[in-house]
Amino acid sequence: MKRQPEEAISVAEHSARLLSLVQPLAPQTLPVGPVLHGAVLASDVLASHPLPLWDNSAMDGFAVRSADTAILTSGSPATLQVIGEVPAGSSWDPQLLPGQCVKIMTGAPLPTAADAVVRIEDTSAAVAGWDVSSVRINVPVPKGKDVRQRGEDRSTGELIARAGDELGAARLSALAAAGASELLVRTMPKVAVLVTGAELRPPGQTLSRGQIPETNSLLIAGLLAESGITAATIVHCVDDPQTVRAKLNELAPTHDAILSTGGVGPGDYDVMRKVLADEPGVYATRVRVRPGQPQCAGRLAKGAMMFALPGNPVSAAVSFELFVRPALRAMQGHSVLQRPRLKAVAALGWRAAGNRLQVLPIVFEHGEQLRCAPAVAAGRISHSVGGFGSAQGYALIPAGVEEIHPGDTVDVLRTGL
Repeated sequence: MKRQPEEAISVAEHSARLLSLVQPLAPQTLPVGPVLHGAVLASDVLASHPLPLWDNSAMDGFAVRSADTAILTSGSPATLQVIGEVPAGSSWDPQLLPGQCVKIMTGAPLPTAADAVVRIEDTSAAVAGWDVSSVRINVPVPKGKDVRQRGEDRSTGELIARAGDELGAARLSALAAAGASELLVRTMPKVAVLVTGAELRPPGQTLSRGQIPETNSLLIAGLLAESGITAATIVHCVDDPQTVRAKLNELAPTHDAILSTGGVGPGDYDVMRKVLADEPGVYATRVRVRPGQPQCAGRLAKGAMMFALPGNPVSAAVSFELFVRPALRAMQGHSVLQRPRLKAVAALGWRAAGNRLQVLPIVFEHGEQLRCAPAVAAGRISHSVGGFGSAQGYALIPAGVEEIHPGDTVDVLRTGL
């Protein structure tokens, strides 16, 4: 690991360096199904057939020749002979002579001889019911009325989704509708969370002086899950350099990334920094950000990306949001790595971080304007895990700003979405 430089670097510089080390996961071809939810497309997908596949009815009603309804005058409704019924999924294509119609259900293919649909509520069947041999049409309908035209949504060969798009529920449904049976995708990276810290004890265990509950594994695993990575490996390890090194060597060949929290400072007991000093592909740095200044990151000799984050919970969460999440998304081939930035109005004032980017956990107030307020005290961010529990995002206050006043507009990120 390269020695920590004297001058701190910017968030953008650290992020760019990390992203330059990312290697996209190998794509694989998988059948379309729920298992692909959260995967990322590795190639563009075109429609293999038109959407809709055929002209079909947008309503329950009667498929008609529009010309048969055009002669309507007030008090003289058209009466048409009903020759059958076309339910959804039917392949029947009845021939309609002048003065004839068929009952038709929503989504059913429109008979070739028909060119419009009359809604049931605009006919005598609204009162008499469906089981009729003739029906009175109470309103004239133009050609194309309540008809979904073949290919009006997408035509054959038209782009449905691009490489880099995430497969959510709507996109998967659209691809299946467009005829996709298998897709070239990158699935979620395999991530390990390595927990160290002599002071840490499992939640619920009786605590002695100097001991605290171990919560960072819950925090990081939860942040991974909220980012679509639900199968993280959680490993607890004692604060011993030899044991930590052995665990890293064990995890690195079988995981795409390893995350740890704590032990990255310059102190005598910062075991993670000491272990990573033997890794030439990992570097230590200070980033001009509050919280989250000390960072160790890079690629381990045995393969996995390493993200050694600060141990204070909010510092770890901020580091994950700024650096880890974008890198993991880059591994999976996402076209968009960062969350969109929104604008919000500060409901309260607070002190900024001066010469560093301040990443302040906030809660939102909804009204005519999106407003935000600190979830934790601006001067005590890194360890304020209690207040952080209510946070819904972060305010991003650039370096050089000394203070935020009530009514100021600030950039914010919404998290947990």
